[in-house]
Amino acid sequence: MVEGTGTSRVPVDVYIVAAVRLYQQGLAYALSADPRFRVVGVAADHNEARERLSRLRPRPRVVLLDIGGEHGLRAARELRDALPDVALVALSVGDTEQNVIACAETGVAGLVTTETSLDGLMATVLCVAEGGTRCSSRATAALMRRVALMAERHQQERPHARLTPRERQIVELIDQGLSNKQIGRELQIELATVKNHVHSILEKLCVERRGAAAAAIRCRSGAGI
Repeated sequence: MVEGTGTSRVPVDVYIVAAVRLYQQGLAYALSADPRFRVVGVAADHNEARERLSRLRPRPRVVLLDIGGEHGLRAARELRDALPDVALVALSVGDTEQNVIACAETGVAGLVTTETSLDGLMATVLCVAEGGTRCSSRATAALMRRVALMAERHQQERPHARLTPRERQIVELIDQGLSNKQIGRELQIELATVKNHVHSILEKLCVERRGAAAAAIRCRSGAGI
């Protein structure tokens, strides 16, 4: 997530959802003491918050949701679906890669882990209120690792995506029934160069024959991959 530092001339309206009353009131007190924020309401759970927020006009720009409870992730998803125009910040996110990723997948705009300071929370609120997203550097690193892993898996599932433009061109000519010599004449390259390209294509697509390479590309393209 991209970190940002928001500056608002008018107070950011914030709604707090937390089951622990002491935590709920502590957050409300801390934010209300800062002129950059205005706490417009509190609720003990997401069902209560959803009902109240559906009637509240104007709606707050940011909702802080404590997801430390048993159904925290479900609460985040349901609030996000019910209030798509409100920036949702998840509080009490466990500072592990699994917790961070699971929370990010709910679609929240900000992640505040158990290690985040009050200043960090306020910076997150200001950032998401302006349309940004924010989380800790450790959470960012976890998300980047997940993106890299997903990209690697995507490449493994789409081996033809690793073909160079020239290799794709040669596969198309193979599919048209051209021999290596004919491909060389068509592309005005040496036969040895064509053979090198074909060898690379077979390795990337994990097939043994030229015809199988063309068939693999047709199959994957037809499946919308």
